[in-house]
Amino acid sequence: MAIPQLKDKQVLITGAASGIGRAAALAFARQGAHIIASDLRLEPLQSLQQEVQALGVNCLLQAVDVSDEAAMAAFAAWVHEQVGAPDVLFNNAGIAYLGKFLDSGLEQWQRVLNVNLMGVVHGCYHFIPLMLAAGGPRQVVNVSSTASYAPSPSMASYAASKFAVAGFCDVLRMELAGTRIGVTDVCPGVINTAITASGAAPSMQGEQLQRLQAYYRKEGCLPEVVANDVVQAVITGKTLVLTGPYSRLLYHLKRLSRRLLFKITLGTAAKVGYL
Repeated sequence: MAIPQLKDKQVLITGAASGIGRAAALAFARQGAHIIASDLRLEPLQSLQQEVQALGVNCLLQAVDVSDEAAMAAFAAWVHEQVGAPDVLFNNAGIAYLGKFLDSGLEQWQRVLNVNLMGVVHGCYHFIPLMLAAGGPRQVVNVSSTASYAPSPSMASYAASKFAVAGFCDVLRMELAGTRIGVTDVCPGVINTAITASGAAPSMQGEQLQRLQAYYRKEGCLPEVVANDVVQAVITGKTLVLTGPYSRLLYHLKRLSRRLLFKITLGTAAKVGYL
């Protein structure tokens, strides 16, 4: 659902302390929106709050673990008490884990799914009812990934979590058809953030990980590119955002030839460090 005017709207962003979340908070604030920013800890959010408030809008902070259902329920109640229902719910918080499937423990699967998938589910489950009750045009923005349709080796749990988010977006969009709440699926490509350093299997360390991080630094775009595309998607009511290097290319390549995409992905993976 398009929100052409963002001035004085309430925008809630999870995972706002760094990367895409931080860039999005500033991008929405430049449009005149007020920000509710959350992350695991308050300290990294405090400099963001200062930057947002310097733009002449309000910024509320809350430390929340999106994988904790009870914490997210309490967060939703707190937000409703402070400012009412958010106009934009940006479920951005996410983590990466890199490592071949058989070299990785199942505990890593649970951790990635708890944050990347259930964090989005918890946000939607506790905030969408408030948004429906408040009425008016509102937007739910969920971050999946280019990995949701064109994953690379060594990202089994991450890709599975993002495939699930993309599917969840499709279902949620259908179930909310006829309401004034839209659903946007954001699929970032190669983005130069710290996410590749957030987790790697013991078998994927040293030179291999360094090559992969060098690839993200060289080929990746800044998170501000994604943030600006998200803002425009909310303004126009866009349902799918293919943003950053290779996102759009790989999306259409998969539609053209899955076999060709498979071949190209394996070749690139061997070169840059996924294999």
